[in-house]
Amino acid sequence: MRQSTLHQLKVFETVARLTSITRAAEELSLTQPTVSMQIKQLTQNIGVPLFEQIGKKLYLTASGKELLITCQDIFDRLSRFEIKIADFQGLKQGKLKLATITTTKYFIPRALAPFCQLYPGVDIALEITNHERVLDRLSDNLDDLYIISKVPERLDVALHPFLENPLVVVAPKNHPLAGEKNIPIAKLQDEQFIMRERGSGTRDAVEQLFAKHGVSVKVRLELGGNEAIKQAIGVGFGISVLSQHTVTPDAMSGLTILDVEHFPIDRHWYIIYPADKQLSILASTFFDFLQQESQAIANKMREQVK
Repeated sequence: MRQSTLHQLKVFETVARLTSITRAAEELSLTQPTVSMQIKQLTQNIGVPLFEQIGKKLYLTASGKELLITCQDIFDRLSRFEIKIADFQGLKQGKLKLATITTTKYFIPRALAPFCQLYPGVDIALEITNHERVLDRLSDNLDDLYIISKVPERLDVALHPFLENPLVVVAPKNHPLAGEKNIPIAKLQDEQFIMRERGSGTRDAVEQLFAKHGVSVKVRLELGGNEAIKQAIGVGFGISVLSQHTVTPDAMSGLTILDVEHFPIDRHWYIIYPADKQLSILASTFFDFLQQESQAIANKMREQVK
């Protein structure tokens, strides 16, 4: 292990994370033979197998899993060190890694733009995915901060609400209820609905509200993304409930928000991270930025819709 280099550990971490020598070579801008050689040399230095190949798939051995955890800790500490040195020099620079749910697809880029203007030396790695995948990334400590809308169970995390995330009923502009005011929620009975996938915070909130008021809807489609849902609404598959933050001018052509009783559903977005995680200076800076500026950014987005 003493002869192993930081470069070899980085190559190993990339292969282990992507479970692919080909994809690792692409990410690292190296040739596949070079990546294979680095892994071979590291394995020889350590003295135990790090991967096993079954068919065409790579799997980590028990030793490989332990080394991956060690590598992630080393690179996390090095990243924090680099950021602290930059901070001592009066700078904010480095790489900020974020994982966030798909509902924030419109909001987070709009928040990152002014943040990057304030700190032009910052590089952003942004992963936009579903709720379960965000929690998987959190469990593997792959990112600096995580943004979700559903409070996780059985995870020891620091949890900070930073912005309201109201949920509204979206329908085609030619829907029979379009334009009506104070629509009783009972009028949604037997409506054809497009729902987010099970496990989604949005779906959980909608189902809880409908159950509370004895409303039964017909789930015609289950889709994993807001864009697909809006497309499905537009072509007549049904209506749905979406985050109001996804209601942007370019995304609402042919669609409208129904004024339904008990809507919007009050929800929040949360910044979370492992409870025992020490945030880097850069992560803390972005955390503070979201807490202070999110409402103003959301208000500006809302004004653009009007």
